[in-house]
Amino acid sequence: AARSPDHLELPEAELKKEVTRTLTANNPHVPRDIVRFSFKERAYKIVDDMDQTAVHFTLNGYLIHKDSDEGRRQSIRSSTEEGSFIWYIYDTYMEELERMEKAKEKEKTKPVAKKEEKKTGRKLSYHVDSLSKVAKAAKIAERMVNLNTFDDIAQDFKYFEDASDEFRGQEGTLLPLWKFQYEKTKKLAVTAISWNPKYKDLFAVGFGSYDFMKQGHGMLLLYTLKNPSFPEYSFSSESGVMCLDFHSDHPHLLAVGFYDGNVAIYNLRKAGSQPSYKSSAMSGKHTEPVWQVKWQKDDMDNNSNFFSVSSDGRIVSWTLVKNELVHMDVIKLSADGTTMQGPEGLQLQRLGSGTSFDFHKKIDYLFLVGTEEGKIYKCSKSYSSQFLDVFEAHHMTVDSVSWNPFHLKVFISCSSDWTVKIWDHTIKTPMFVYDLGTAVGDVAWSPYSSTVFAAVTIDGQAHVFDLNINKLEPLCTQLVVTRKKNKTTHVQFNPVYPIIIVGDERGLITCLKLSPNLRKKPKVRTSCIPPTTEGLFRPCHRPLSFHTTVFKTIVWQFVWD
Repeated sequence: AARSPDHLELPEAELKKEVTRTLTANNPHVPRDIVRFSFKERAYKIVDDMDQTAVHFTLNGYLIHKDSDEGRRQSIRSSTEEGSFIWYIYDTYMEELERMEKAKEKEKTKPVAKKEEKKTGRKLSYHVDSLSKVAKAAKIAERMVNLNTFDDIAQDFKYFEDASDEFRGQEGTLLPLWKFQYEKTKKLAVTAISWNPKYKDLFAVGFGSYDFMKQGHGMLLLYTLKNPSFPEYSFSSESGVMCLDFHSDHPHLLAVGFYDGNVAIYNLRKAGSQPSYKSSAMSGKHTEPVWQVKWQKDDMDNNSNFFSVSSDGRIVSWTLVKNELVHMDVIKLSADGTTMQGPEGLQLQRLGSGTSFDFHKKIDYLFLVGTEEGKIYKCSKSYSSQFLDVFEAHHMTVDSVSWNPFHLKVFISCSSDWTVKIWDHTIKTPMFVYDLGTAVGDVAWSPYSSTVFAAVTIDGQAHVFDLNINKLEPLCTQLVVTRKKNKTTHVQFNPVYPIIIVGDERGLITCLKLSPNLRKKPKVRTSCIPPTTEGLFRPCHRPLSFHTTVFKTIVWQFVWD
């Protein structure tokens, strides 16, 4: 036998000696001392149990026992997919029906054949008049007529200043200006209001119904202050419009959420009565009403995207990719400690119901979500299964939540439990609590001062606060709607002009001008503004009393000197 030159020569005793070797299942190539970050414990941990298995051959099977947990989940999932397929059939049917109706309309609008006039013998041709050639001139003429009709209101809007504010001390008033109402929306409630970011006189209004038993069609109208008698744009929808939002960089794009769970994008540059893009059952629509939509900055590929929140507990990101709405679930709100019994004893977790949300003005990933249970969740786009913080905010539904546009730590919330609360997101308890004596429909920060906000209540009143002047009571409480059994639903400040618009349950939008006492800007500091809230807030053990209600809790107040 051939031997290598360096072969070791062993004596006979060594050759006959038995050597015992123990084979183990440990893989010698597995790395040791692996460190990974634990999101649960928020610390780096050494991974003790590494997988020692080395796979040389694998073959995936597709058979699952029907009585196993996975088999039960798949059976439940297949039943829900059957329901979505029914929605797909319904959407296809409605599209085909709409196509047939459009074909009938085209046949009706065909030019009439030429007819001969019996008396003169001349041939007359009748054509459908095209309004596109005179539409611009007609619109300008209409605005000129409206300016003459509402000249006194236009003068008040531009020049009137209430001189009696000097004798009222700190209080102010709201001067009624225009009223916007459309014949087709008198039986619908104002469910959303949004100002256009580019054209400061243009605003969009959504119409629907908050009554579960009275659901029907909805409408989307766009009004301008230059023509209060008739909307600039009008769109009808099969389901009620519940929320809307203009894109800040593309002001012609308007995102809309509906009561049936769909979301849509309207392009105001394109002629047509239907949205340019709309979700469907196959593209991940919500299963319950969409309560709020918010545009976000374009993604890395310059695709427009917006977020939506619904009662089904999902917060969804919608991205416009190649003329199609692509959805992605960002987070699912879970109701703590609430589970329900599913089929065959399977435990299913119930989801929370989102009603409102708002994104931080500077920190892109940070946002707040209000729920039907009265809680406010502080969430991040980076975490889909964990909340950054939970605020036990209200005893009833959180109707609105909004970050302060000037102070990065402060946000405001209102609820049907009659209260408006102001928070610092680093503190668990509210800094200010105001009881307005009845359910609060909406609240909004002013664009000109960090201490001014307005709220509307279901008794038809509007309340304007300025914490820089009075931390305990509003500077103005004024009745906005006069009809009985009518409720104010929404309020919004104009980003430039000293006016607010208020919507009610009868489809009426009222424009009101703030008196000088209600739009005082805080003095600009010459020294550096402190970066934290420790220098801006201090505890106050004096309770806030409003409408004969005394709060016997420690609240916080601003220090502005």
